Amino acid sequence: MSSAPLFAKVVVFGVGLIGGSFALALKAAGQAGEIVGFGRRIGSLTQALELGIVDRAGFNVGQEVSNADLVLIATPVGKTAEIMARIAPCLGRQTLVTDAGSTKGNVIAAARVHFAARLGQFVPAHPIAGAENSGALAARADLYCHKQIVLTPLPENRPEDIARVGSAWACCGGLVRELTATEHDRIFAAVSHLPHLLSFALVHELTRRDNRELLFGFAASGFRDFTRIAASHPEMWRDICLANRSALLDELDRYQAQLGELRDALQRGDGASLEATFDIARNARREWAESKASE
Repeated sequence: MSSAPLFAKVVVFGVGLIGGSFALALKAAGQAGEIVGFGRRIGSLTQALELGIVDRAGFNVGQEVSNADLVLIATPVGKTAEIMARIAPCLGRQTLVTDAGSTKGNVIAAARVHFAARLGQFVPAHPIAGAENSGALAARADLYCHKQIVLTPLPENRPEDIARVGSAWACCGGLVRELTATEHDRIFAAVSHLPHLLSFALVHELTRRDNRELLFGFAASGFRDFTRIAASHPEMWRDICLANRSALLDELDRYQAQLGELRDALQRGDGASLEATFDIARNARREWAESKASE
């Protein structure tokens, strides 16, 4: 006789890559009795239904959220506050809310405004997983397998609620860790948000050149690897960059200083400095790749 699922009812706002994969993973693990999806476009919801990502499309927020065990907000971070405002008056006593936003400071600030006395029911999260493709068609049940899931708990959260939200992500195959919101935003400004900004910038700069067709015609693996993430969702990354702009500006300043050093070395014809920089970077990159391969 099978045991009851961990969550009888889950509501997902945003049924694309992130929210859809969360829903599929919980279904595959047998830990969601029913999953209800909300989306900004009826076409996305219809697609999610056809693909079996959600069991029902939601239309009445109050009706669906009031008796939900878990709510996931998986929309671009610029829309998070709007959704919080909609669901806050409807939260049942048993309802926990988590999110999948790539920035945490702004999300937590919005939660403090909209959830107020119910703030303890919101446990912020960020799954470190994704792909350049978006939408329901990109969702897959194994997206979070062996991927880090960062929780940034609030002082108002009960330990058992943090554990319960963590268990939802663990059921999806994720490796749950905890950081403070400040730590999270500074770390990801350096290792995620800055790389995306640079990738978008390079492709954008090349598209403005008169000989762009010739340039793209000769672009090969180096260009492909560096610019893969420039195919990511523009709206989502606009919101992320703006939400984490203070930490991202600090990282951009550091990167520009590094570029300045390389430019000076090039101008001097200083091959030894260039090689030393490249050697340190190569060794660090190889060590990182080996550590990931062993996980």
